[in-house]
Amino acid sequence: MSSHPDRLDNVSRGQPRKASKANTSSAIKENYLSHPVFGLLINLCIIDTQSALYTSLYAKRLFFLVTATEGGLEMDSISRDEARVALEKRLVVLRKSNFYQEYDQLKEIYKNTFSR
Repeated sequence: MSSHPDRLDNVSRGQPRKASKANTSSAIKENYLSHPVFGLLINLCIIDTQSALYTSLYAKRLFFLVTATEGGLEMDSISRDEARVALEKRLVVLRKSNFYQEYDQLKEIYKNTFSR
């Protein structure tokens, strides 16, 4: 298993998929996971093709890097700073790829999550 910083570095190398009507509607939909200890987690953003960033639904102080593997989902807790950096890297990828609608949505999530 690779370390958190190694996986977070993959954020800048991720290639966003072209948005289709199906992808656009799913970008707006909220996704939740149930953590056995911390309860409901809400998806903040997709990091790459196998990873996504989640936070605890109510406190929004706990962050998790959720990775799809052959054996299922891996939920690794990461620090607030690591989560902020991962989200910032994803914003850069979206801006450089000219995905302005997704960029604006993620920028709003960033402000709501990390401006407190």
